[in-house]
Amino acid sequence: MIVSTKQLFKHAYGKYAVGAYNINNLEQTMGLFQGCMDSKAPFIIQLSKGARQYTHKKMLEAMLKTANEIFPDAIFAVHLDHGDEATCMDCIGSGFYSSVMIDASGETFEKNIEITKRVADAAHAKGIAVEAELGKLGGVEEHVSVSEADAKLTDPAQAAEFVKRSGCDSLACAIGTSHGAFKFTGKQGLHFDVIKDIAKLMPGFPLVMHGSSSVPEDEVRRVNFFGGKLKDAKGVSEKDITKAGTMGVTKVNIDTDGRLVWCRVHREQFALYPENFDLRPPGKVFMAEYACYIAGKNKVLGSAGKLEEVRKVL
Repeated sequence: MIVSTKQLFKHAYGKYAVGAYNINNLEQTMGLFQGCMDSKAPFIIQLSKGARQYTHKKMLEAMLKTANEIFPDAIFAVHLDHGDEATCMDCIGSGFYSSVMIDASGETFEKNIEITKRVADAAHAKGIAVEAELGKLGGVEEHVSVSEADAKLTDPAQAAEFVKRSGCDSLACAIGTSHGAFKFTGKQGLHFDVIKDIAKLMPGFPLVMHGSSSVPEDEVRRVNFFGGKLKDAKGVSEKDITKAGTMGVTKVNIDTDGRLVWCRVHREQFALYPENFDLRPPGKVFMAEYACYIAGKNKVLGSAGKLEEVRKVL
């Protein structure tokens, strides 16, 4: 059942975070749904601008509609991740999305408000929620690229003003994470003081944590063993993710980890079974492995086992 992100956030706030997982193809879709059903967790499916261009937006949307029929007990929202204004408007017009993210964080504060408000006004007219971003996360994801030197934490006072003037429904904050597989060098971690200060100024308002893959060491090791070159890849501590979920972070974005599982499975499968030229055997292994990863991550987020609670309040 496709629901509003607002409904999921209302139930989660202060208790746990909802996993927001990026998908690009059939195998990721099936693994994600199975993992969430195995762990009995509500979830958010994210389609990025790049994913919508990878095949065709209608293909992805059709897969999700079909998955909704195959897994009738699933409760999830459909979200546009890192959209520009044109892509947001296209998704709003489609009537398929629960929410859209307008990422104008590269603009000035005033320009960011201006763009976000236009998107929010259009989305709210259709009953669609809007996520915005304030501050600058380092790293690379899709068309977003910010150097470590240009990364900037979200200012709590600015966040409160931004939300009030833009009309957004949730806010992605820069709190120390970064996009991609190379998030930290050394002992850096999340800035819980920033989360606490923002939540104090905006009690009950849903916060979003981008760049939150944990980049599991075992996945990196296995990728590299079979020819990968992911040197010094390091992600977000799972303990930190769990803690953030109790402080007002209601949505945690995870993309890189899914790519790592895909990469690891296929490198292993084609190395161990060089005679195979069929895409289906490694695809089946990936779906099972990804479902297992998703179920485990939902436990970290605290969303595992919450499915029936959410169903009762819908």
